[in-house]
Amino acid sequence: MVHLKLTLVTAILAFFPSVDAHPNHQQQHLVNDQDTQAIKQQALRSLKACEHSTQARRLQQRTAERRELQLRQLREVVLNRRRLSADEVAAKSHKSNLTGITSFDTADNTLLFGTSPKCVLEPEVTQGPYYVKGELIRNDVRESQPGIDLFADIQVIDINTCEPVSALYLDFWHCNSTGVYAGVVANGNGDSSDLTNINATFLRGLAPTDEDGIVHFTTKFPGYYTSRATHIHVLGNHGGQVAANNTYIGSTVSNVGQLFFDQDLITQVSATGTYATSKQQLTLNANDGIFREEAATGFDPVMEYVFVGDSIDDGIFAWISIGINASVSKTVNPAALWTANGGVASSSGGAGGPGGAGGPGGNNSTGAPGGPGGNNNTGAPGGPSGNNSTLRPQC
Repeated sequence: MVHLKLTLVTAILAFFPSVDAHPNHQQQHLVNDQDTQAIKQQALRSLKACEHSTQARRLQQRTAERRELQLRQLREVVLNRRRLSADEVAAKSHKSNLTGITSFDTADNTLLFGTSPKCVLEPEVTQGPYYVKGELIRNDVRESQPGIDLFADIQVIDINTCEPVSALYLDFWHCNSTGVYAGVVANGNGDSSDLTNINATFLRGLAPTDEDGIVHFTTKFPGYYTSRATHIHVLGNHGGQVAANNTYIGSTVSNVGQLFFDQDLITQVSATGTYATSKQQLTLNANDGIFREEAATGFDPVMEYVFVGDSIDDGIFAWISIGINASVSKTVNPAALWTANGGVASSSGGAGGPGGAGGPGGNNSTGAPGGPGGNNNTGAPGGPSGNNSTLRPQC
C-alpha cells in the first residue's frame, strides 16, 4: 500500500520582533510582553470563531477535494515514470519486481486534506533570514537544485472575516540542502567571498493565491544550517502590481512567518542524497528557538504531508492552512533586491532573521559548507567553496 504519513496541524506562528540571527548578533525575545500576548490571544479567538463558521466548512470541503485531486495527479506522474522505467527494464529481458502501487483512495478526503486554518502569521514575526525583495513570480522554484521534490500547498484565511484571501502574493524562500540561501552574499551564508551568489535565485519565488486563498509551490525539501531547525519562510504582499520583468512591485507587507516539518520526516530526508553530505549541525525542532516559543503558546506550525509514491524519493506533498490579519501593513527590510540587472545588496541591511548565533555555511572549523560556487548565469550553485580545495556536490 502507498505509505501515508500525517502530521496534525494546530499551529500558530509566534509573535517576534525582526532580529538578526547570524554571527555576532543576539536573538531577542518578547514572549513575556503583554502586548504580544494580547495579540496572540486575539488571533486565537478569531481563529476559533472561523473554524466552525458555515463559510469555513464549505471552504474546507473545496480545499479537501482540490488537494486530493492534486495528489492524484502527482501520483499519476510518478506511476507513469515508473512504467517507463519498467518498459526499459523489460527491453533488456529483465523482469520488473515493482510492487505496492495502488490507487489513492480515502473514504473521507476532509479527514486528510480538510484542515482548518490553525496557523496564524503575525504582523511582527521574525522576517529573515535573507529576505530578497522583488523575486520572480513563479510556482516552481527548483531550478537545477538536486534534492527531494516538495509540493507545498498553502491556504490563506483572513482571521477577521473567515474568508479566503485571494490575490495575496506570497513570498516563499528557504535554504538549499547544505544550508545556503540564494541571492545574498553575507558572512554566515556560505562563502562570503563568492560574489556570484548575489545573482542566484534558486528556491525563491512568489505567487498569488487563488479565489480559495490557495497557492502552491514546487520546490526541494529544505536543508538546515547551524542553530536552526529545517524551516520555510513565507511573507504576504498586497497592493502591488506585476512589472514587465515578472516581479511584484509597489506592494506592502501584511504578515510574515515560518513553517516547519515533522522531525521524523527531516531525519528521513537528511539521510538521503546531497542532504547526507552536509557538514552543518542539525538542530532538532525541540531545540529551535523560534519553534520552541511557538510551541510555548500551545500550537504547532508543522505542515501535514504524505509521500507522493511508495518512497520518499518520489516526492512529498505537504499542506497547511494559515490565518492572517489582512488589514495589517508593515515595512520589512530586505537583505537584497532583485532588479532588471540582477541582485543588489540592500542598503537597509535587513539580512537578519531568527536563530541566534550562527548561520548557514561559512568558513569555519566545523567544516560547514562554504556556499554556492557556481559561475553560470542561472544562479544555480556549482558547489560549496568553504575551506576545501575540492568541490563536492551540493544543491
